[in-house]
Amino acid sequence: MILHWIVADADPSELQHLSKIPSSESDLSMQILDQDVDISEGRQHFSVEAWAKGKDKSTKKFAQVKRLLSLKDSRFPQASSAMYFKYNTQLGPPFHIIVDTNFINFSIKNKLDIVTSMMDCLYAKCIPYITDCVMAELEKLGRKYRVALKIAKDSRFHHLTCIHKGTYADDCIVKRVTESKCYIVATNDKDLKKRIRKIPGVPIMYVANHRYTIERLPDAYGAPKV
Repeated sequence: MILHWIVADADPSELQHLSKIPSSESDLSMQILDQDVDISEGRQHFSVEAWAKGKDKSTKKFAQVKRLLSLKDSRFPQASSAMYFKYNTQLGPPFHIIVDTNFINFSIKNKLDIVTSMMDCLYAKCIPYITDCVMAELEKLGRKYRVALKIAKDSRFHHLTCIHKGTYADDCIVKRVTESKCYIVATNDKDLKKRIRKIPGVPIMYVANHRYTIERLPDAYGAPKV
């Protein structure tokens, strides 16, 4: 009776407010629970937004780095196709051997014929190669190295033309064996050996114990062991 009387005399604006009054205790408890859920969801949403703002910069960096790289990219190690197997498949008789000034001088001191000693070492035909810059080095050394220059001019030596400036042979040899894996480098120079060892698949021939020996060549080729 009281409720009907309030509704009859109330203004329309008051009726809107009355419609929000819960009709029972169960409705009141449901509204309280709904308000609690809204507050907890708001806090959770706020915490997610705050975390996203803090991580925004690192996320952008990750998105910039995550992109496809070409196989020809300089950051990828460019391996030669000759190194598909564990050993260099371009090596094989006849062997192509690049000699430097140091190797020729050591051969003279140990009284070793270069071509014959190479064949005794590898048990196969060997073709010695000499570059223009090595010839220029021998010519600069003067009369003291005239025997080495005479050996370098032997008809059995094949000459490789250089197109670079200067007469520094080490850089020329390293560049040649990097581009083409068919060569063996003959040298006793410690610095050049270190540089050649960094290039995969390139053997090194050197003078030791009055004979030629070789490293980094498969045993199948008959390479002698020191």
